[in-house]
Amino acid sequence: MTDSVAGLSLFLARFTMSLRRPTAAAAILFACLLVAACASRPESGFLTPVAVMTPGAHDHTLLVATTRERDDRPGTLFNGERASAIDYAQLTVSVPPNHVDGKIEWASTAPGDPATNFVVRDERYVDGDKAFIQALNAQLAARPAGSRKVFIFIHGFNTMFAEGLYRLTQVVQDSNAPGVPVLFTWASRGKPAAYLYDTNSATAARDSLEHTIRLLLASNAEQVNVLAHSMGNWVTVEAMRQIKIAGDLDHANKIGYVMLAAPDIDIDVFKSQMRRFGMPRKPFYVVLSRDDKALWLSKTIAGGVTRVGDDVNVAELAALGATVIDLSDLKGADSSNHDKFDQLAAVAPQLQDVLARGISAEGAGADASSSSGPEAALGGIVSLPVTLLGAPIKIITNQ
Repeated sequence: MTDSVAGLSLFLARFTMSLRRPTAAAAILFACLLVAACASRPESGFLTPVAVMTPGAHDHTLLVATTRERDDRPGTLFNGERASAIDYAQLTVSVPPNHVDGKIEWASTAPGDPATNFVVRDERYVDGDKAFIQALNAQLAARPAGSRKVFIFIHGFNTMFAEGLYRLTQVVQDSNAPGVPVLFTWASRGKPAAYLYDTNSATAARDSLEHTIRLLLASNAEQVNVLAHSMGNWVTVEAMRQIKIAGDLDHANKIGYVMLAAPDIDIDVFKSQMRRFGMPRKPFYVVLSRDDKALWLSKTIAGGVTRVGDDVNVAELAALGATVIDLSDLKGADSSNHDKFDQLAAVAPQLQDVLARGISAEGAGADASSSSGPEAALGGIVSLPVTLLGAPIKIITNQ
């Protein structure tokens, strides 16, 4: 915490001196986010295996592909520094019987109590591509045909290794996701003041994520589904853009849904990326919220350029081939409203049913093409209001 505050003080001094008065508010918000983020961060020791078994707990075995550096501290595995090559691991995480949807029951001290906290039951490094694929195929073989899927999650900015691991576990638990969970974790330092370091780490991880996606598609998986959050969307879209440019992707038909949650991507950069993609063969989903304070801060740092995750012109995103899931009216569980996507896991079956049935102009609750706003210029943009999690959620697509 002390190092983070010292780093923040230097950052704020430079930030407020170099920018105009209105953006000082962004610096104040940044400080508030840091104070919140510093509470009980699981930097080391929280992945120490706990042998005690608890009735009613649920175990999930996750595979990890990472560009993080290995960490010799017990119960840590990886830190926030960049490794020279991709690395792998496999962990079994236990979710306590008192688990509440959308939450991670963090231990106050490491390694935690399996009766009340997320804990690790087993962990090991996996050496090399071949061993990683063998471990993945072993899990796939244990599932019946038709359920041999992979679910890969790419976390966002300011995320320690344990946080990314437990977040994926929470999403898998709440959604009853049938796929083998795979965490792709790039070298985030887990410090708000390390925004530029994290941005460069995400950029440096593009080739490794591309390599991981190719490995997953070449495995015995029947389908590979993708969920990226925040800055993780930058490395995800870049990796997929590289795959598109190469034009040599085997088993491309295995790619299932691609969900981009709170994308921290410059809207103009995203447009250029999508022009390279063209209209996608399958729809991809953008989960956004106009009250996302973290993306507002990111936009401020980036000179006021809109981020995809807080884009007010949802019709523009729909025209690019996205199906937009607007969570602006949903109350966030975190103070920044940046992690609303994790609440969707609890209603994943209902949401998937809505998306599978599709949206048509005839069946939509509201037709955006008849509005007077910017959406009016784009015919065929329709919006369907759905009540999930006790709040209206809008799903916007281009029909």
